[in-house]
Amino acid sequence: MRRLPALALVILTLAALAACSSGAAPGWTYAPAASAAPAASGAASGAPSAGTSAAPSTAAPSTAPSAAESAAASGGTGAGLTVTAPVGAATGGFDPTTLEAAAGTAFTLTFDNQDNQAPHNVAIFNPDGSKVALGGDTAFFSGPGTRTYQVPALTAGTYQYKCEVHPTTMMGTLTVK
Repeated sequence: MRRLPALALVILTLAALAACSSGAAPGWTYAPAASAAPAASGAASGAPSAGTSAAPSTAAPSTAPSAAESAAASGGTGAGLTVTAPVGAATGGFDPTTLEAAAGTAFTLTFDNQDNQAPHNVAIFNPDGSKVALGGDTAFFSGPGTRTYQVPALTAGTYQYKCEVHPTTMMGTLTVK
């Protein structure tokens, strides 16, 4: 009779561990509502501008950050690079398989995991085979989803990037000049 509660406890523990370690994303997300008012610039604008325009502008102002602003906001100082894992990447590999970056300049690497068939990640390896420490969540995850990593300034050379789950099929070369 004592074995039944112990067995039930083991089963409940295993079920809880399986639920907590699931690679599935939560079924909910939170995104803040968009602001209707533009952010203040910090300077008063009481007087009209001195010049006038001959023709009104019909182009809508851009609200997308520039590459430099995106890199600065994410802690990097250089341009951002993107690596994609398309559906079936475990056998087809990354897109692209070659990247270039400037030597001595930190940059961001965005991993666009479109593959919902298997978990993936991206790791960068130094020419000596040691792993480059990336800033950000480098855990494996199933797509679709993206992760952005902060890559420290690297010296000139050839670096490999790989999925640590599928290192023989999902790999590429990062050339730092």
